[in-house]
Amino acid sequence: MKYNLFLDESCHIQHDKIPVMCIGYTKIPKIAYEELYEKLRALKLAHKAPEEIKWNKFSKSRMSLYKAVVDFFFDNPMEFRAVLVKYKANLKHDDFNQGSHDNFYYKMAYQLLKPNPVGLEYHVFLDIKDHHGRKKLNKLEEVFDNHHKGESPFVHFQHIRSHDNLFFEITDLFIGAIGYKARCVLGEIQHNESRMEFIKYLESKVGYQIDTNIPLEKSKFNVFDHQSR
Repeated sequence: MKYNLFLDESCHIQHDKIPVMCIGYTKIPKIAYEELYEKLRALKLAHKAPEEIKWNKFSKSRMSLYKAVVDFFFDNPMEFRAVLVKYKANLKHDDFNQGSHDNFYYKMAYQLLKPNPVGLEYHVFLDIKDHHGRKKLNKLEEVFDNHHKGESPFVHFQHIRSHDNLFFEITDLFIGAIGYKARCVLGEIQHNESRMEFIKYLESKVGYQIDTNIPLEKSKFNVFDHQSR
């Protein structure tokens, strides 16, 4: 089996005064990729929503679309996994040999991807972050090759722009919801009723609070809760 993974992040900048960051991916079996892509495109058109779905452009008037995207995800063979980093301001990169916050981001990407089973093949697509990204992707690929003694299941890493692929929109919507819920629980922001309505709908499908650790065996929708010391 071969899979495409569409990886994105939210609130990853170190000094943005936001206490959390979230990095996640949507995982699509390549054998079903084209069919699922067309179904997602048709779903958006049916809701008269040709524009890109993004959490930071969340609109109450689009609630039926957002819930339909959740239903689409749970009704089809795809998976989601995220790493939620809380208390971001407490990160001490020098103490843990992280080197920099940017390096920490890629270490979190490694932790995000690592649980995927070996014996399969993964193509990882990341939203373009900056012009230094290719060097970091090469390093990430090298780390996995070393970990798997030259037989890494992660055979391809590539940067593409999020608006060039619809599956990034699912990732963006889910990591945005996770980060938003965590910020509300931490008391950093006041919750918005329509956003919380969507989050409750998502949690009803997941079966867990999305701002907490979800057991790894729950592979359909999984969250690792990483809390800084």
